[in-house]
Amino acid sequence: MDFDFSDDQEQLRDAVRKWVDKAYPFSRRRATAAGSGFEPAAWLALAELGLMGLNVPAEHGGMGWGPIEAMVALEELGRGLVLEPVAQSLLCSTVLVRYGTPALQERWLPTIASGETIAVLAHQERAARYHLDRCDTTATQQAQGYVLNGQKGVVPLGDVADVYLVPAECDGEIGMFVVERRSDGVHTSGYSTQGGGRAAELRLEAAPAQLLSADGLAALELGVDAGIACACAEAVGVMDKALQTTAEYLNTRKQFGVPIASFQALRHRVADMKMQLELARSMAYYANLKLQAEPAERRLALARAKVQLGQSMRFVGQQAVQLHGGVGVTDDYPVSHYFKRLTQLEMTFGDTTHHLGEVAARMQSRAGVFL
Repeated sequence: MDFDFSDDQEQLRDAVRKWVDKAYPFSRRRATAAGSGFEPAAWLALAELGLMGLNVPAEHGGMGWGPIEAMVALEELGRGLVLEPVAQSLLCSTVLVRYGTPALQERWLPTIASGETIAVLAHQERAARYHLDRCDTTATQQAQGYVLNGQKGVVPLGDVADVYLVPAECDGEIGMFVVERRSDGVHTSGYSTQGGGRAAELRLEAAPAQLLSADGLAALELGVDAGIACACAEAVGVMDKALQTTAEYLNTRKQFGVPIASFQALRHRVADMKMQLELARSMAYYANLKLQAEPAERRLALARAKVQLGQSMRFVGQQAVQLHGGVGVTDDYPVSHYFKRLTQLEMTFGDTTHHLGEVAARMQSRAGVFL
């Protein structure tokens, strides 16, 4: 089997890396984080690179590619700690392509691909934790469609996004709905996140909505799995850059007249960081390859990947800070931001403990252990 990336994928990687290196220095990220947590100019620049349309079919104005290309792009965005939530557009377009009606696809996919429409998944609720089948938001069918009532929390770009994909309970089943932010009954309260980005609390009071899929739980699971795959790819980029920054620091910081990189104990810790990075990289590839699998196989694969990525992110982030010493926790130095982003990604779409439970619940074999 050929695991090499194609020429098109390498060209995509090169284009995104060049944009990050030239147009998105650490100073620009800090300025964005200190402001609103979102920069429209950066969003449009990323859209011009075609990133929002990677998963959108060509007939709707997209690139017509798939999860591997998305992984390549997100890894590079992770290296630059780019705040704009490209992953949200990718997972929303994935759900729309798989479950959306032709009318909804025609309405939203072209503008998502062009960057004109910011689409995000609004699914988290206070009592649900990471359990997708727990939903207190309700949908009521009326003569002219549906109206939604409920609250969603920590919605990425919730007070900026144009449209939300919202799961809600309707007649005892979870459906997936499309809600426009400017509709009556939609209320948002925005705030900055610990990672420097932006999120909001979303309150729906008889908000008009369109039904995306009556099988909302399956659509939500696909969206979350796509989000996990995106988070894994981004985390690999963040860890790669954190390791590179740490190695550079060890080679320049001197103690007793020699670079501390010459100390064997520190070299072993860097080697352990590299091992964890490569384990995470292989599982990120595995996660994205499994996005096309059947739901049961896909869900298990993504849970496995998130467990390994969670362990690797925690280890690499902690080691990077510790090997930098006191400067590693200062806001002026990039490594502290790598650590915060890795901590945030470890909890995104379910933390390590949750997904370890998911893997255990889906085990079909006892591996020779009999009760």
